[in-house]
Amino acid sequence: MQSGRGVIGALIVIAIAAGAAYYVYQGVSGEDAAPTCKSDENRCMRKCRRTSSDSDAAQACQKVCRREAHLCESLGR
Repeated sequence: MQSGRGVIGALIVIAIAAGAAYYVYQGVSGEDAAPTCKSDENRCMRKCRRTSSDSDAAQACQKVCRREAHLCESLGR
């Protein structure tokens, strides 16, 4: 009976630690912050690198990202 309580207690401690680690990660990474022009551009560039194996297609994608970032900045976001 004692080992059953010990296992349940350990699982509760692990769940609490995982929850705390998640909130610390969110605070450090800034994932929950409002998107900025630069963060949108970075996200777009990452997508270009992941989805384009052809260098010409990747460059075209990155050009679109830069154009959108300049438009975003001109709108004052």
